Amino acid sequence: MQVSVESTGNLERRVILSLPAGDVDTQVGGRLREIARTVRIKGFRPGKVPTKVVEQRYGGQVRAEIVDGLLRQGMDQAVRENELRIAGAPQISQDVEAGEGELKYVASLELVPEFGDLDMTKLEVVRNTSEVTDADIERMLENLRQQRASWSKVERAAKTGDMANLETASILDGARMPAEGFEKTSTVLGSGAMYPEVEAAIAGMQPGEEKTIDVTLPADWHMPQFAGKTVTSTFKLIDIAEQVLPEVDAAFIRSFGVKSGDLEQFKAEIRSNLERELKGALMNRLRREVGEQLIAAYADIELPPRLVENEARVLLANATEQARRQGQQIGAGIEAFQDAGRKRVLVALLVGEVARRNELRLEQSRLNETMRLIASTYEQPEQVIALYRNDPQLMQGLQNRVMEEQVIDWIAERAQHTEQAIGFQEAIGQ
Repeated sequence: MQVSVESTGNLERRVILSLPAGDVDTQVGGRLREIARTVRIKGFRPGKVPTKVVEQRYGGQVRAEIVDGLLRQGMDQAVRENELRIAGAPQISQDVEAGEGELKYVASLELVPEFGDLDMTKLEVVRNTSEVTDADIERMLENLRQQRASWSKVERAAKTGDMANLETASILDGARMPAEGFEKTSTVLGSGAMYPEVEAAIAGMQPGEEKTIDVTLPADWHMPQFAGKTVTSTFKLIDIAEQVLPEVDAAFIRSFGVKSGDLEQFKAEIRSNLERELKGALMNRLRREVGEQLIAAYADIELPPRLVENEARVLLANATEQARRQGQQIGAGIEAFQDAGRKRVLVALLVGEVARRNELRLEQSRLNETMRLIASTYEQPEQVIALYRNDPQLMQGLQNRVMEEQVIDWIAERAQHTEQAIGFQEAIGQ
């Protein structure tokens, strides 16, 4: 095999790999003969399957595997001999202009930039600290009661917190919606599901009462043809129900999996869950803080263009999917995500470079702890742990996450850092 490397840019290289077609054919033939000795195909005795039949069934797969293996060897040789540090996966394509008896492939790859001095002590990092208080536990208990609340009809004026069952009809640009009759809908007053002026109009209404108001839609309304226009809406209050919260008794506690029904044990489990959530939230805050400092300190570093573009495409795809789920559309193209993509690539490459230069290795104890924390949120934790251990792709993703957190911690410890205490609700972003 012949391997050559050409420079096509500061961070871009082209690797040309030439394979003698005869060598590939020889290896393919040898592998197919090995398969023929053991393969079982209906209608043939073991070891007596004709070579032609084996080639028809397995030839394409075997050839692809052998070529892939040879290309990997060639790429490893090019990387080793030229001391290349690759960023991202190479793009490999077959050269159709290869000479007779030759298979030629061209690999386009990008390199990790030279970052120069990586002195983390120059960074200034604010590290948030927080703790779970008794008030946070009581707040969570109240949230759990809200989740299990029931509704009881009442005969009085509607007020904030009530469930209002309504019949509605609207007129927009002279068109009635629906064309005939009314639409039935329900809303909890004060939840923000409807416009504030609508909720304000419903509050104080008696069951059976009807009211008509004008509502101006926002300029960024998700249906552009209606954006900024005024809708005349009629609301008829059918009935209202007030919320009834369950008592925090043994039955309520057992419904959350605490078999003893003991309140103190329940609170201890709530505390454990909140502390786990808090730990993740504080790490996310630290990750953002360190990332922002790295971006500011190394903003002028040239980055691999294709890697940045690929990251921008991922961000665009994620934003598009999120908008689709909300019944909206993304008006921006990939250009709107280039800057965010560049920042993500810069931080990822810097984290990798810090780990390489300082010979940081994945801490197995930290990996196991993270895996146990993830598993503890499920009813059968041992099955979740087994899933991670038996799925290489899932485990690789977890290892990458834990390694990144290790490096982020390592950077923060060496930076000029100050600690800032914040409340639990602020820490988790509420």
